[in-house]
Order: sequence, then C-alpha cells, then structure tokens
Amino acid sequence: MTGYEALRTRAAWIDVSGRGKIRVTGEDRARLLHAMSTNDVKNLAPEAGLYAFFLNDKGRILGDAYIYNLGESLLLDTEAEIAEKLRDHLDRYIIADDAELSDETDRWAAIDLAGPDAIACAQELGLPVPAAQYNVRKWANGWVARVASTGEGVRVFLATVKKDEFVAQLQAAQIPGAKADEARIVRLENGMPRYGEDISERYLVQETNALHALHTNKGCYLGQEIVERVRSRGQVHRVLMPIRVEGTEEPAPGTKLMAEDKVVAEISSAVYSPALGEVAGLAYVRTGAADAKPELVVAGSEPPQRGRIL
Repeated sequence: MTGYEALRTRAAWIDVSGRGKIRVTGEDRARLLHAMSTNDVKNLAPEAGLYAFFLNDKGRILGDAYIYNLGESLLLDTEAEIAEKLRDHLDRYIIADDAELSDETDRWAAIDLAGPDAIACAQELGLPVPAAQYNVRKWANGWVARVASTGEGVRVFLATVKKDEFVAQLQAAQIPGAKADEARIVRLENGMPRYGEDISERYLVQETNALHALHTNKGCYLGQEIVERVRSRGQVHRVLMPIRVEGTEEPAPGTKLMAEDKVVAEISSAVYSPALGEVAGLAYVRTGAADAKPELVVAGSEPPQRGRIL
C-alpha cells in the first residue's frame, strides 16, 4: 500500500519536522499573543490549543499558527517558510512586555500520524490522544497535539535525536510513511487550505472561510478594526471553496474559472487525484457563485475543461 492510499483509507505518518516552532515565555506571553492574533489566547487553558491568524494593520494575513498552551510556555506551530517572518513580526511589538521568543524549530522533530484510522493507531502505539481538536498532551520528553496536515490525526513532537527511533516504531507497527506530495493530494481532496498556497497577505480573514481562527468577542488586536468592519458591513466578495475539475490536467494557481462567460473564481491550488479520477483544488469564488454553484469552465482550456464548486 502506498503512503497516499494509506492516508486515504487507513493511516500513514508524515515527517513535518521542518515546520516552524516558536516558544513564547514570560509572564506576558498570553497577553502578547492575544493582542497580536485573531483568537482567544488569553483564556487558553493548560494543554489546550487553537488555530489563529496574525494580521497587519490593514487586516491582511501575515501568517497562521497552531498555538499550544504547554503550561510554562506557549508554542507556535507554523509553516516553515513564515516562521522567521512571524517571529520578527511579534518581536517588533515586544516593548515593555515580559515576553521572550525563541526559535526551537531544530530542537523538535514533528511527525503527523494521519488518516481515518490514525487515532486508533495512535492509541495502539500508547500515545496520549487529546480529546479535543488542537489540544495537547505531554508525552515522553515532548507532546502530542490533536492536529494533522491532511485532516484527522495527531502530531507528535519529540526531541530531534529521538525521531529515528520513533519512525522505526511506526514502521514496526506496519504504518507506512507518506511523502509530502502524497500528503498534499489528500489535503486538497479534503479541502484543507495551507498558508503560502491558498492563504497569503493578499487575503482578509473572512475570505479564507477559516472562521475557526477568529474569536469575535475577544477585544482589540492588530488588524481587528478591519475584520470588524468587514463583518459588520458584510463586505465579503469572495470566499475560499473546494472545487473539482474534470480530467488530469492541473490548472495553475491564478487560473480563472468562468460561468456564463464571466470570471467567477480563481484557483489557489490544484492537483490531480488518482482516487477521484479528477483534479481536486481550492479556489476563491465570488460570493454569488459560491451560493449558486454554477458549472465552471477553466478559462482558456480547449476543449473546455469543466469543473464544479463543492
């Protein structure tokens, strides 16, 4: 069984050790992240976690992260390519706060155990599985978070020097490994966006459809005025939606999708899905089309390559 097949039907492990890991310590650590992110960090209980965006003063999304309360510290689990940018962004706003940022990316390995049977496999391996999404449980010298890059599963954090030993344990349990490109296919089949592909500084929070990153009653934070203005005025003109496109040809990011000779959507990412026999992707869709879900045509395709909004 390939890693791709295992991710879809059973369970597989994915090495995501390259993800950025920023530890925040000090008495004001929660206050700092609460004031800088879109979610309610101030009331985050020990061993709880959440997903949040970090915005600029124009309300555009600078980055995202899972934030875990590890008790004596908060840890940001973010995309590899934005970790340095996010750390520098937060550091600029530490003035009189008792808060310190440290990049621990190289200190910790991270392994996703993902797929429909991932939770059961994790329990069979003796891993402590958090009951709620985004929550964490301490394990060995690291911790386990209830998140995974393709959907259901857990993310295991452990000392880098222990990674090979843990991978050997997974292999002994006959759990196959999945490569990054296999995981990307399953992620898009499941309609999960990724910062750097589907989300960027180009977009506003409400446009991403990831409203679980937003706490509407938390008070002031950087970019909050724009978020509230968009919400109160209903000024959302496009939303990120999963799509399907017939055939095996993957439209490039930025490709327009037409309905009745009008542009109604723009693809952010797409990949051919062997299991579905068509292209799975995500696109920013005009709100009218998101509601009506008309038949789509890939702009410039000949013969016309048709698609649909899920």
